[in-house]
Amino acid sequence: MKIDNNIKPVTRDTVSGSGTRPGKGAPSTPNPGKGDQVQLSPLSSQLQAIESSMANSPVVNSERVAEIRQAISEGRFKVNPDVVADSLLQTARELLRSRQP
Repeated sequence: MKIDNNIKPVTRDTVSGSGTRPGKGAPSTPNPGKGDQVQLSPLSSQLQAIESSMANSPVVNSERVAEIRQAISEGRFKVNPDVVADSLLQTARELLRSRQP
């Protein structure tokens, strides 16, 4: 499975605008945006810090991949079939649970 880092951080430009969703009939105001205030909780600062740190960290541990690649090429990499089977069964269970209403 390919994992893309397509998550874009929310910026002030992203949240600026009319404040209405397309297709939603929001009532018009004589002075839109005038006097409107938004207050963010302290948790929003923590969330921004976490997002920043995640954006700067690689999705894949390149060193670990290189180690495993080297072990495979040298014949030292051992596959534990019991672990593979257990993980496969667990994934199948999760998929079945997520499909149930």
